[in-house]
Amino acid sequence: MRLRLELHPDSRCDAVTEIAVEVLRPEPGGLGLRYLVTGKIGGLILPPVTAPARADGLWRHTCFEAFLRAAPGGAYYEVNLAPSRRWAAYRFEGYRDGMRSAEEIAAPLVEVRSEGDSFELRAGLNFEGLPGPPGDGVWRLGLSAVIEEAGGRISHWALAHPPGKPDFHHSDCFALELPAAWRP
Repeated sequence: MRLRLELHPDSRCDAVTEIAVEVLRPEPGGLGLRYLVTGKIGGLILPPVTAPARADGLWRHTCFEAFLRAAPGGAYYEVNLAPSRRWAAYRFEGYRDGMRSAEEIAAPLVEVRSEGDSFELRAGLNFEGLPGPPGDGVWRLGLSAVIEEAGGRISHWALAHPPGKPDFHHSDCFALELPAAWRP
């Protein structure tokens, strides 16, 4: 399924014309994401590609994010994916509460490609066997992006935005209901 991220009403971004995300749930614990940015890619600040490794603070610059929970108001995971292939994963007990590094999440497979007027980040995530949410049932998913343009301006993109300032942790941002994966 292909979805479009919306620019936050208080954000401005001259370099990007669209951010689309393709979502695939190939197996009960698996999640495939393909973020596709179109526009003046040369006008973005994209870090050089490095070996995949965990890193904190990725959301301060160009970063693609996925928020995942099994039940409204419950515990959830946040995964940050940078164009450098650095990544981070966190678990929260509730809305912005009880944050901890989710060491139980294995390194995602991340591939990036930049070509002319497009940038693509593909990620394969595995949540199989994690304690507590997300489980094998229906998932609520929030997809978002932080884009840094040359000059340092930051814009915020998401499937949906709550009123007020950008807040990807807000329940309004968990706008996609992803059905349980089919088990043979």
